Amino acid sequence: MSYFRGLRNHCAIAHCGRQGVASIVGNMKSVAARFSEHFDVIIVGGGPVGLMVACELALARVRVMVAERRYDTDQTIKAFGLHISTVEALRRRGLLPRVLEAQRLHTRNVLASLATRRRPLPPPDPAFANAAGHFAGLTIPRDQVEYGDPRFGGPDMPRDMLPLSQQTLERILAEHAVDLGVDLRRGAEPTDFTEDEDGVDVSLASGERLRCYWLVGADGGRSMVRGSAGFDFPGTDPEITGRQALAEFENPEVLRAGWNRTGTGFYVYTPLANRILTVEMDGPPDDRHSPITPSELQASLRRVSGTDITVASIETATRFTDNARQASTYVKGRVILAGDAAHVHSPFGGQGLNLGIGDAMNLGWKLAATVRGWAPSGLLDTYTRERHPVGAWVLDWTRAQIALMRLDPRTESLRRIMGDLLGTPDGATHMVTKLTGTSQRYDLPGDHPLVGRSAPDLDLAGGGRLDDVMRHGQAVLVGPATLASAAEGRRGRLIHAESSDGPALLVRPDGHVAWASDGDHDLKALEEGVSTWLGDPDQVEAGAHG
Repeated sequence: MSYFRGLRNHCAIAHCGRQGVASIVGNMKSVAARFSEHFDVIIVGGGPVGLMVACELALARVRVMVAERRYDTDQTIKAFGLHISTVEALRRRGLLPRVLEAQRLHTRNVLASLATRRRPLPPPDPAFANAAGHFAGLTIPRDQVEYGDPRFGGPDMPRDMLPLSQQTLERILAEHAVDLGVDLRRGAEPTDFTEDEDGVDVSLASGERLRCYWLVGADGGRSMVRGSAGFDFPGTDPEITGRQALAEFENPEVLRAGWNRTGTGFYVYTPLANRILTVEMDGPPDDRHSPITPSELQASLRRVSGTDITVASIETATRFTDNARQASTYVKGRVILAGDAAHVHSPFGGQGLNLGIGDAMNLGWKLAATVRGWAPSGLLDTYTRERHPVGAWVLDWTRAQIALMRLDPRTESLRRIMGDLLGTPDGATHMVTKLTGTSQRYDLPGDHPLVGRSAPDLDLAGGGRLDDVMRHGQAVLVGPATLASAAEGRRGRLIHAESSDGPALLVRPDGHVAWASDGDHDLKALEEGVSTWLGDPDQVEAGAHG
């Protein structure tokens, strides 16, 4: 079992004699009796973020278990849309065809549903149809965005956001995780854990006790893992009550499609999906998690819209606030946070799911390297160092939107000015690159403009593209054959992909560029980059351990 490999007691056995050997073996049996199973990593939470971390670990042959308390996927209305940074991550792991097929089926089902509707729909809002996104309900005109900007990742990438429900992405990732050998257990609810210098003991509600080297909390905004481990979680308190739902209406024609700001709040109506959202600026709800009834949704929508709208039925509904908090660090001892467990905020802009997938991609290979024993010193520390600023920016983005949604005259003046800026090519392009994550850049050593950014999907010599060789989660050195020697001695960690066109790149397993060169290649700087991120050459993996 992997846990005992981590004990490193071979030398002690060799020198302690027969009696000492008997004592050590007895202790090992005693430890084994306390736990039903041992894993390298246990992930609490089987949503998209937890599953993505699990898939990344499994690619590196790490023994990982995902504990999800629900038996079925949570059907509550959630995020709907994948940003370009997430699409890139899925493409690099070969999952984009599944995503596009799921999106195609969804579109077909929506069109089939429309054919059976008998009630009239409101007329389309041209501004809403032309929106590449929004900021505080101010639409960003798609026809003003300069999509030729290289930050958008090339012509084969989606222009702004790929429509896909969080539930569909979770299903795709769950299937992929099982294919990779992840132990995915539904109905398994961790209730407590204790940590020591060698690992973490996890207790389940069933009474079962598990052992792992590392525990990852991907269990949402009310994270048990974060609370039990004592992570700081500073932030700002909420000041709004939001409700969103998929609902049927008796008289939908009284509503206006798109974002609507009124004297009492906001409502957003998407007729084709029967999706409704209301925002009231009167403080947080008394009880955020009780079921939303049709009468509650109807009352909120009538207050905000000023219409006599009647809610016929609700398929799914939830409340939200603008509670904005972020853990001070994402790693504490042998406990790690990802996704909403590490940061919470309002859903405006659809940032949460995409931010969490970014966490998973950054964390997965670094934790795998630590478990496998080849991680350079301090590698896992870079997870917080790189991802914390991205999370802090998202909190700023969502807080600023709440400030711009207030209903006083001063805010109205500010909205008019902001609307003018969004209507310019520079303003629209800047906001969409921020919204979709394409402007994200980690602060890594090097002066080349690609360093720290998501790697472009370059053509490789002999056919194929960079993303094609990234499916197994290894780092890739792209460049002429003269650079191939830099990959020697790091088998399983780094592969060389020959290319004579474009820049030479050292691409980390998460797809971010760690070194780049356009002309005379600085081999010393390349070797420093390889050592910094991928460890020493000829370093033998010690097996899965912590």
